[in-house]
Amino acid sequence: MILYQLACTNAHQFEAWFRDIATYDAQSAAGDVMCPFCGSTGVTKAPMAPNVATGAHKDATAETRTREVAEQIMRAVHRLHRHMEENSEYVGDRFAEEARRIHFGETEERDIYGEATGQEATELDEEGIEFQRIPWIPRRNS
Repeated sequence: MILYQLACTNAHQFEAWFRDIATYDAQSAAGDVMCPFCGSTGVTKAPMAPNVATGAHKDATAETRTREVAEQIMRAVHRLHRHMEENSEYVGDRFAEEARRIHFGETEERDIYGEATGQEATELDEEGIEFQRIPWIPRRNS
């Protein structure tokens, strides 16, 4: 595994793990490397200093870095939630039904979000109805 410091065309910096150099190169060339902050696929490797740690300091550094990455992921997920709430219609547990109605032209096309059971998600997928499953994390008051 290799960890790269990356930057997007909007000057956001973030880190990402790849199996090896070839994996990064292939995903980058295909436009599959995306900024978690803005969604840009204009991503390049950013300059980075080597991380050399030994002993207890290595464990503390790894734990701190793990916490930082987890916090970055949580912030990105919360930004995604906020964007969805501001730009989509919440349809609750009627998500599968409403997605079908939109797909088959029975109602106006629009962005929606809501809940679906695993079975409903499987059925939507089998019917060729495109959707994305996104982890929904309750808001914290902090």
